[in-house]
Amino acid sequence: MPIYEYACPKCRKIFNFLSKRINPDRTPVCPKCGNKKMVKELSRFAMIKGAAEPAAGGLGEDMAMPNFDDPRVQKVMNDMERDMGSMDENNPKHIAHMMKKMKDIMPAGSVPKELDIAIKRLEQGEDPEKIEADMGDVLGDWMGGPGGKGGGAYTQDSGLYDY
Repeated sequence: MPIYEYACPKCRKIFNFLSKRINPDRTPVCPKCGNKKMVKELSRFAMIKGAAEPAAGGLGEDMAMPNFDDPRVQKVMNDMERDMGSMDENNPKHIAHMMKKMKDIMPAGSVPKELDIAIKRLEQGEDPEKIEADMGDVLGDWMGGPGGKGGGAYTQDSGLYDY
């Protein structure tokens, strides 16, 4: 049974949900505040070197992943890890920089076209909340949580909830 991570933009917490289905047909409700607009997180996972990658399927639970065995992808991932240490999450240009790096390693066809528009707007210094209001949660899906709502970092809840 898979465990999925969902972030609550109101509580600023990431919760783990144990699902009895591989592809659940609904989004869980926040166990703390009851919010129904949870955001699916990309969970950390173990990868067997040389294992076949899943087929491209777009965003969400069927999201195609980059080939982590590719040296170019490994270099970009190392660069991103280094850059995260000095990233100012309140600076739209820093967010754009990280999103661009992530976009560049993703398989063709797995990135929504709206992401390019959001990146350009961030590069111009536009407020992520304004972009989200105009375009929906394009930013949150790509930066590991809802873009700009409520400010501050997310914390991990230690519980495991039924889904």
